[in-house]
Amino acid sequence: MSRKPHQPELKTYVLDTNVLIHDPNAVLNFEEHQVIIPMTVLEELDKLKVGKQAIAADCRQAIRLIDQLLGDATPKEIEAGVPIYRETLGAHRGTISILMNPDRAIVPPHLPDNMNDNRIINALANLQSLHKERQIILVSKDINMRLKARACGVEAQDYHTDQLVDDIDLLPKGYVEFPGSFWDRIDKVETIQREGVTEHVLLRIDELAGLDLNDFILDQQGFIGRVVEAEPDRLVLEDLSYENLMSQQAWGLVPRDIYQALALHLLLDPDIHLVNLSGAAGSGKTILALAAAIEMTVASKRYKRIIATRSTQGLDEDIGFLPGTEAEKMEPWLGAITDNLEALHEDDENMHSSVDYILQRVPLQFKSLNYIRGRSFQHSLILIDESQNLTPHQIKTIITRAGNGSKVICLGNLAQIDTPYLSAPSSGLTYLTQRFRGFRHGGRLHLKGVPRSALAEFAEANL
Repeated sequence: MSRKPHQPELKTYVLDTNVLIHDPNAVLNFEEHQVIIPMTVLEELDKLKVGKQAIAADCRQAIRLIDQLLGDATPKEIEAGVPIYRETLGAHRGTISILMNPDRAIVPPHLPDNMNDNRIINALANLQSLHKERQIILVSKDINMRLKARACGVEAQDYHTDQLVDDIDLLPKGYVEFPGSFWDRIDKVETIQREGVTEHVLLRIDELAGLDLNDFILDQQGFIGRVVEAEPDRLVLEDLSYENLMSQQAWGLVPRDIYQALALHLLLDPDIHLVNLSGAAGSGKTILALAAAIEMTVASKRYKRIIATRSTQGLDEDIGFLPGTEAEKMEPWLGAITDNLEALHEDDENMHSSVDYILQRVPLQFKSLNYIRGRSFQHSLILIDESQNLTPHQIKTIITRAGNGSKVICLGNLAQIDTPYLSAPSSGLTYLTQRFRGFRHGGRLHLKGVPRSALAEFAEANL
């Protein structure tokens, strides 16, 4: 007797507003299951869609997608669930529907209707009482809302679809360090000399399993290798000179340690189009990126301009109230850039004159995230500070602005996330690090140490 194929248990996922802001395409990420959008969520999206803020653009995108999926369905069809057409499958899979605010008595326990979150939870509790056979799950980035939902007997979970790692300690750092000599672990190696470059071809051992293109190998004997070819069972390493790395200069700045030297090596490489620098406060991310950016725009003229932007809590709301042009509005938020410009010229006879001269000479433009959408930056160096506060969707929006001959530098510290509903595993910086693993024109590095000062180093370790 033949058995019927196992049918997956269909679930009902109810999306909160913050999920659709975090990822406007979230409704497409629940496979064959039913997706429900509460009417209260649509009302919140409608209120937030006005304006030029990044959040408004995400709301508009989410609303357009929901409208496209519902099409010309009747109210009865929307209540039952409209099939979601998947272009990748060429077929329909899963459904989307709208949950009306209940007009029947809410089953106890219920919450006061003075908050939108409470109205959504009450609607779900009512829906659950009417359909006991269905597994109904609230999906929200708001941990407090999830706690309230569970207290009312409604299952709730975070939105994990774009979360690629559960533990950021597992994120690749861009290098592997070996005690003693790295070569003691290698049984067979083929060394090739070509055009002044020494390359080593070796079999991939267990300790090298996580290495990707443009990652580094360091040992205590002074060997430094960069992965220039990576296959499942084979690696090709470019032999780098410790002395050459430590003697690099970018606008007069020299690295203080080998990690800064490796970062500078990636920043100055014309074949690397995306550099992702992470690390603790004071590890040198911004000053290295700025020095390299000025070097490549003023000295070597590889790029025509520097576009500096950042994401910070309150930026979308507060920037509109600041006086002046877009650049003047952005200046208080990009103080880290001007602070590091001063640090680069602190030994000059007149530091302020030097900084003013650089700002006049260097094509440095401060851009708000609100105005980056839809732009295309050609032959530009795009510097994104505080990128840990970006969602995966926002970071994709910015990086896709890079046009022909441009380079993107992302800077961030996953220990300093200021945005509600974002955590280190769900941050766009984490998402970027994972998604660009193995990209031939991308490099990443986690800086170690806090060279800013002894005080900063002690505070980072003990506070």
